[in-house]
Amino acid sequence: MRQNNQHHEEKSGYYVRVREAFDQIRRQKKDGFNLQWRLFIVVAVSLFINIWLGYGIAQFLRIWGIELDNTELSLLITAVALILGLTFSFLTSKWIFEPIKNLCAAMERVSDGDFDTRLVETSNSQEIQEVYSGFNLMVHELGTTEMLQRDFTSNVSHEFKTPIAAIEGYSTLLQGGDNLSQDQQQYVEKILYNTGRLSDLVGNILLLSKLENQTIETNQQLYQLDEQIRESLLGMEGAWLDKEIEFDVELEEIKYLGNEGLMRHVWDNLLSNAIKFSKSGGLVRLNLTKQGDSIIFVIEDRGPGIPDDAKKRIFDKFYQHDNSREQQGHGLGLPLAKRILTLCGGNIRVEDNEGGGARFVVTLME
Repeated sequence: MRQNNQHHEEKSGYYVRVREAFDQIRRQKKDGFNLQWRLFIVVAVSLFINIWLGYGIAQFLRIWGIELDNTELSLLITAVALILGLTFSFLTSKWIFEPIKNLCAAMERVSDGDFDTRLVETSNSQEIQEVYSGFNLMVHELGTTEMLQRDFTSNVSHEFKTPIAAIEGYSTLLQGGDNLSQDQQQYVEKILYNTGRLSDLVGNILLLSKLENQTIETNQQLYQLDEQIRESLLGMEGAWLDKEIEFDVELEEIKYLGNEGLMRHVWDNLLSNAIKFSKSGGLVRLNLTKQGDSIIFVIEDRGPGIPDDAKKRIFDKFYQHDNSREQQGHGLGLPLAKRILTLCGGNIRVEDNEGGGARFVVTLME
């Protein structure tokens, strides 16, 4: 009860701070024109220039002895107004809409997880100052929340390791007992299986949390990349033999300078997903090539594929689309692979495979 009250007080205090910050923004003295006055000035100046130039051209033509009737004069002024209006609007559009473009670009960076994005609040528009100030406050609070969530997840996961190891150890001792019935043996096997899954989940959370706070790749060494992928495939021999999956493997001999341990997570995840989502007797293709300064790895399966709406979130933490919910997993494999590749200067993308299934393309730089 005390924890709930404390949580409620912290939440209420958070909203009070946000409301006070916005009130302070609105109370600040703003200099310059707002957007309404900007548009008014642009339209007024444009009309004045158009009328003045149209009248000036008519007077100039009269000086040269060219008389125009009312219809011709109207057409002339209309043509001049159209040309000058379009030109003037094009030149002044940046003055009006550039702040909105900056805001859109900043929002896109935030959507990609960059919570250090900030906008310069010095603007001669009141509305822009308020929007920019509110945006900066929002990103600051999002960054703080993300940091707290990351620390909480990391700390809780770390605390889980000891009891999980204890459960797994005692269950292993029970598994070899002769005084257990058949049902009890099955229960012990299920305990071991699920503690293993939970242990893998905690390990992935801790590794992902560590990599998110890491900015450069460490422990780099030169090793045979194609051989590492083959070893990863052989390590899952039991899984693909049970489903009678065939492989079409074309791997060039390529040496790569990188963290061998981290890269192993990438190949293990992509291969396990391809095996997991392939139908019995299916086909998985692996291709590793070198193209200029880039190393390209492609893995294709003939599974159910990934819907278009899921492609946008497939690399988000703990996200699993509908097809994957029927399978085993925790939604951390692909985010972990993406973070590892980003850390080493590479990238990963997902595409539709011709004839069904999914294609993952990994790009590494030498």
